[in-house]
Amino acid sequence: SLVCAQCHVEYYFKKEPKNYLTFPWKHGTSVEGMIQYFDEVGHTDYVHPISKTPVIKAQHPDYELYLTGVHAYRNVSCSDCHMPYRSEGGVKFSDHQVQSPLLNISNSCAVCHRWSEDEIRTRVESIQTKVADAMMLAEEALVKAHFDVAAAMEAGVDESEIEKLRTTLRHGQFYWDYISASNGMGFHSPPESMRVLGIALQKGNEVRLQVARLLAA
Repeated sequence: SLVCAQCHVEYYFKKEPKNYLTFPWKHGTSVEGMIQYFDEVGHTDYVHPISKTPVIKAQHPDYELYLTGVHAYRNVSCSDCHMPYRSEGGVKFSDHQVQSPLLNISNSCAVCHRWSEDEIRTRVESIQTKVADAMMLAEEALVKAHFDVAAAMEAGVDESEIEKLRTTLRHGQFYWDYISASNGMGFHSPPESMRVLGIALQKGNEVRLQVARLLAA
């Protein structure tokens, strides 16, 4: 799994030394630890053109998300699911066709889960649908929050208040992107995915509520 984690992780290129590949794991591999690190070093991938929020763009934190799931807890590796064993000529080896476990259910999922292929596929797709629905709710709140911050700027709200809004929005955007940018649509860790998206939704709505209060004042 650490071989896969060389690429399927959250990372960024530190400016000094020039373009030095860095994992933001100083405070651990949780999404909260990464946000804490990025805030400490002042890293920003781009500034949102509407709200002027300094955004952190997630790459694909698959390994970090996987670490919080039941498969990691049970010591199931990436290759167990994505490169299941196969036999040819009496020789057993890992399949080198790296792909979704759903394309080879009998050799991947069904080794542990003694259900029919249809049951397994339905279970996976049900989880992914729920995560996708939660992701869209968070996304909608965050999109509207960017426009709300722009409205606060136009109305002349004090810059110190605007900066507070941008910080909350920056964090909410990363919580959303942490799941959106990951592969598997949340299946690597469904409970953590829903927890993170819930925080993203909460932060988006928090920004919107605070802007409404500032505009009313």
